[in-house]
Amino acid sequence: MTRLSVNINKIATLRNARGGNLPDVLKAAVNCEKFGAQGITVHPRPDERHIRYRDVEDLKPLVKTEFNVEGYPSEQFLDLVLRVVPHQVTLVPDPPGALTSNQGWDTLKHLEFLKDVISRLKDKGIRTSLFVDTDPRNIIHAAETGTDRIELYTEPYASGYQTNREEAVKPFADAARLANECGLELNAGHDLNLENLRFFHESVPGLLEVSIGHALISDALYFGLGNTIQMYLEQLK
Repeated sequence: MTRLSVNINKIATLRNARGGNLPDVLKAAVNCEKFGAQGITVHPRPDERHIRYRDVEDLKPLVKTEFNVEGYPSEQFLDLVLRVVPHQVTLVPDPPGALTSNQGWDTLKHLEFLKDVISRLKDKGIRTSLFVDTDPRNIIHAAETGTDRIELYTEPYASGYQTNREEAVKPFADAARLANECGLELNAGHDLNLENLRFFHESVPGLLEVSIGHALISDALYFGLGNTIQMYLEQLK
């Protein structure tokens, strides 16, 4: 079964636009789980423009499914996750000012750095995942870091879906098979939505988890959060 982890960053963005606590990020996370989400994802950034570091601490005792914290492994970020101990940490190579995640790790260039970071996380019993593209070299070297999983960066698939979905998904299916051969478990995320998710899920073997935020929260404006989560879960059957 492929699990649906809901990224609630955009709910925090809306809250931060006016100050105060409306909408309530903690309540939203609890409701996502109540409506069927099998995980909650957050991505705190240094400027705290959406999820704040305090949110991560407050969410930990509330999330009853799986708590996935994404971020660049700065010392500030590592201090946070080593203190909170979420179920999973997904390491992304975002520079501090990045609008959104837009590339995967060069796992050979950063091999020793990632080995050290992953060792620290695993010493705390945290499952680790590396955000990577479909380049076979990055998957092979990801396995050398000691990570448990990789998360495939799916924006290229989403961009090519309308033109030729079979061609767009092929590198991801190939990457999934290689990851399996390397002993890596598989997640995916970025620009997956109600239109392209089912085909991706059907085409990519061994997919354990998708993390979806922007599209899902946007759809919730039209369909309601509970209905929307059920619609996404239906794509994963």
